[in-house]
Amino acid sequence: MKIESEKISRRSFLKQLFKFSFGTVLLSSLGLTYARYIEPKQLRISRIQLQSEKIPKSFDKIKMILFSDTHLGFNYSVEQFSNLIASINEAMPDIVLFTGDLIDAPNKYKEIGPVTQLLKELRAPLGKFSIYGNHDHGGYGTEIYKMIMEEANFELLKNEHKKIYNKMSDFIYISGLDDGMLGKPNPEKTFENIDTNVFTILLAHQPDLVEMVKDYPIDVQLSGHSHGGQIQLPFIGPIFTPSGSTNYVEGFYEVGATQLYVNRGIGTTRVPFRFLCPPELTIFTLRSLQ
Repeated sequence: MKIESEKISRRSFLKQLFKFSFGTVLLSSLGLTYARYIEPKQLRISRIQLQSEKIPKSFDKIKMILFSDTHLGFNYSVEQFSNLIASINEAMPDIVLFTGDLIDAPNKYKEIGPVTQLLKELRAPLGKFSIYGNHDHGGYGTEIYKMIMEEANFELLKNEHKKIYNKMSDFIYISGLDDGMLGKPNPEKTFENIDTNVFTILLAHQPDLVEMVKDYPIDVQLSGHSHGGQIQLPFIGPIFTPSGSTNYVEGFYEVGATQLYVNRGIGTTRVPFRFLCPPELTIFTLRSLQ
């Protein structure tokens, strides 16, 4: 009886071990399938109000849409981009903002024309604005990206600011820094002659650039680059964030007197996975406290 019991226990142990191993492999396979094919296509829309006494009354309820990091060509197609453009237009923004990394490898990309046309179709009566990301400068892409944005009627802000008028005398500033990795960000030039009493939005690809500009007259910095880490684990958070987004990964932060918002981006880079970190469009509504 003792020998038989030992055999039964051994068989039972091996059976449980097989079940556990099979279950682990199955869950891992399902998790990889979800992270590779499902979550990267689950676009989330974040809706946020920006309130300030510096926002003119005529800008109350003005809607801005922020998108970032499409990385076209790396597991993100023109067809997907077309759907994104349709989603943005359906939201009827007054202002469209793009914070860089349009194409993953600009000098190797073959569908510049269709992408330019789709960007041109974005409708925003108060303007469309963009900045350089590291991938826009990388791959000999600086002039390619500039050409795309100019033909698509975007204002490409490189260490400069623009006045955005809603009524004849009412305006806010939208400013843009050059990329912090492959460009030459120059805050002094960017904020030269800015009226500190006017509401000022800064577009900066890397969120960590806020440490460079936090003492300048900025009300809100909008950034991308981090992808939210792309892969997050429960109780741990993102397992990797790129240089330039190690301190600020996603969502809102307060850095001195500046509010910082980090968008998770649309596409993926390096690895084609997203887990607990879906792609994001952010819709900001301006609210005047005057």
